[in-house]
Amino acid sequence: MSVFSDTEPLWFRWLSRTILRLGLARATAALTALVTVLALAIAESVILVLGRGNPWIAALSATLCSVLLTPLIGSFVLRLVFELDRARQQLTVLATHDDLTGVHNRRHFMSVVQREWDRARRYTTPAALLLIDADHFKRVNDTHGHLCGDELLRCIAQTVADQLRQADVLARFGGEELIVFLPHTDPLGALDVAERIRERVQSLVVPWQTITVSTTVSIGVAPLRNELPSLDWMIHEADTALYAAKSDGRNCVRTLPFEPSRSGGAYPVSSK
Repeated sequence: MSVFSDTEPLWFRWLSRTILRLGLARATAALTALVTVLALAIAESVILVLGRGNPWIAALSATLCSVLLTPLIGSFVLRLVFELDRARQQLTVLATHDDLTGVHNRRHFMSVVQREWDRARRYTTPAALLLIDADHFKRVNDTHGHLCGDELLRCIAQTVADQLRQADVLARFGGEELIVFLPHTDPLGALDVAERIRERVQSLVVPWQTITVSTTVSIGVAPLRNELPSLDWMIHEADTALYAAKSDGRNCVRTLPFEPSRSGGAYPVSSK
């Protein structure tokens, strides 16, 4: 959905969707037919009111003018509708996505995930949040330059995205941090996803000029708990778990203690 749709009148949204659904050729044909009918009605009405004039000549004149002029003028106007829709889509992407990595930006993430978080709390469905931070990223920037760091971050974001489902929400949270919301995911499932991401990034090798660069990630996992008063607190717990991962040597997954929802252990795991 466009970020601008709420500010547009309902009639304009309906008209735009109808034109886009028809396509330029069929929309032009429909407009020509409509104008022709209106022109004929106006011509006949004028003759009826004046009480004189040849209705056949009037009808022929109205039809010729409509058929000849409407496609020329109408197609130009309709093209503007298609251009407007294309510009709207581009602005929506710019407003909701990070321009470096191509994933969602922080503002859009918070907006979308707040609704998902509220829904999960209301229906008591499981969910989890991952906070992912690239290890020693400043070292890459200092050694190989910021352009190299940017390319590495783009590749990390793509690698993370490849491990997620369509329903999962990925965003750049700031700097070299990525954040993921996993709806309908229990704590152990979230740890599985986090570990898979960690392994994929660890094996990632990015060509850069005459060399290759690589890094690892530390991941903090925060399951949704009834005790959490807000989404911000869930992010805080993920950040606390991420800090523990950094303190334990990086390139690992950490989470706070939680109650298991499946068989097996359910306490912090280490992956090095």
